[in-house]
Amino acid sequence: MDRLENAPRGSALDTRWIELDALRGFAVMGILAMNIIAFALPEDAYFLPRVPGTGPATAADVGSWIAAFLLFDGKMRGLFSLLFGASLYLVAERAEAAGQSAARVHYSRMFWLGLFGAVHFFLIWWGDILFLYAVIGCFAFLMRGAATRTLIVTALVVYAAGFAILCLSLGTMFSIQAAAQAPGASPASVERFAAMMEGFSAAAQAEEIALFRSGYGAILDFRLSQWWRPLNLLFQAGTETFPLMLLGMAGLRSGFMTGTWDRRRYRQLLWALLLPGMLIYAVLAALDWSRGFDPIFSLNLVVAWSLPARLMTTIGYVALFMLIIRTMRSGGVLPWIAATGRAAFTNYLGTSIVMTTLFYGYGFGLFAQVPRATLYGIVAAMCGVMLLWSKPWLDRYRYGPLEWLWRSLARGRPQPMRKASAVR
Repeated sequence: MDRLENAPRGSALDTRWIELDALRGFAVMGILAMNIIAFALPEDAYFLPRVPGTGPATAADVGSWIAAFLLFDGKMRGLFSLLFGASLYLVAERAEAAGQSAARVHYSRMFWLGLFGAVHFFLIWWGDILFLYAVIGCFAFLMRGAATRTLIVTALVVYAAGFAILCLSLGTMFSIQAAAQAPGASPASVERFAAMMEGFSAAAQAEEIALFRSGYGAILDFRLSQWWRPLNLLFQAGTETFPLMLLGMAGLRSGFMTGTWDRRRYRQLLWALLLPGMLIYAVLAALDWSRGFDPIFSLNLVVAWSLPARLMTTIGYVALFMLIIRTMRSGGVLPWIAATGRAAFTNYLGTSIVMTTLFYGYGFGLFAQVPRATLYGIVAAMCGVMLLWSKPWLDRYRYGPLEWLWRSLARGRPQPMRKASAVR
């Protein structure tokens, strides 16, 4: 039975699910383990242990790249997408229970989220996902009334189609390479391949490093020239994000994401999805290593070929975190993790501000100067900051600062901020 789908108004719909908050807390901290690479190193470092022109890859570079690929790559963003779908459904149901228009509430939230995403992309950091979520969330909302089974089947079909399209589109790089390296290759084929490889060259990496070590004006000009990237991300990641949002709705309805399944079912998912998915990731990492992390091979492997395993491990991580959350229910650090998740919007954007200030030229200028493995010490420190501020703040206030701003803008009026118990 779908627990929330059949819940009476004013019961399960009004519950503050600590499981969802804690999952969001794990996700917002975990996503920094991948985003730190994009903050601190050239973009190609996401799929290469060491980019050309910056010296040979060390054992620490390779080891930290493989560890991040196995444990975090795509999985934390996947958790965010699941949670976004679950929250989308819950907010809409609560709006209807309060006699409001679910569509009006939802699309107002998506409008302002899209604006936040645009500000984030153009003024702070090029790696924004908020605009993506706002646009895809508009489409996901249209599926809110579908049966849980329909949500799951639709999600899997769209995900499979997106996987096929991405493999085919990126796979053309191998065709270009083969045509240029064939005996008697035409000058046009050779030129096309050379132009493609120029983006991976030492000169291209040096240009990117120089850019992000420069001042705010130059970086802003670059982001403005890249106005098309948020739109491109819709096509590149939309067929992954949309299905995960649908699965998030289904997971909320079924109780999977609220911790109401018994432990045995969660453990079964560890064996059925998480462990096989991790094994596939390990095989992919070994293949990449055996090919010397060739840029074309590595890009296809990280962006496209890992998608099936990414879905398996993302769902598997939910099961794993649910078991961990149940173990922690007696207290301890769980309320701190849950508070970090309740303030995930502020933590996500705040992390972008802190990291770009740390690494870009208008701040401390550490871009491409900190070894890859060392960056994870910075990740740990930033996670500590998220944990330490979020709970004390939410002990006094209803929302994180940016959560309050988003809610107030979406509702057209300032929302109560301070908790009644804190006003004395």
